[in-house]
Amino acid sequence: MNIVAWVVLGLIAGAIAKAIDPGARGGGGLLGTMLLGIVGAFVGGSLFTLITTGTLAFTASGLSLGGIVVAVIGAIVFSFIWNRLASRSAL
Repeated sequence: MNIVAWVVLGLIAGAIAKAIDPGARGGGGLLGTMLLGIVGAFVGGSLFTLITTGTLAFTASGLSLGGIVVAVIGAIVFSFIWNRLASRSAL
């Protein structure tokens, strides 16, 4: 997937994840939203591969409707884990 597709996927998935998950609404602006979506694509793609094949592989979802859904789920999972780790280290 080329860089423009990554940016588009990141923006779409990150914006949807921020709209769904109140914990993902932290700052970051446009760049933070895009990075959340791109990381979510990798997290979601890897989880999807683990569930469907039983092997853990570092993969990413593509720019399609299914790929966006997987990236949004991955972004929400990543945001949840990130918030838990950040709140633990603040204590």
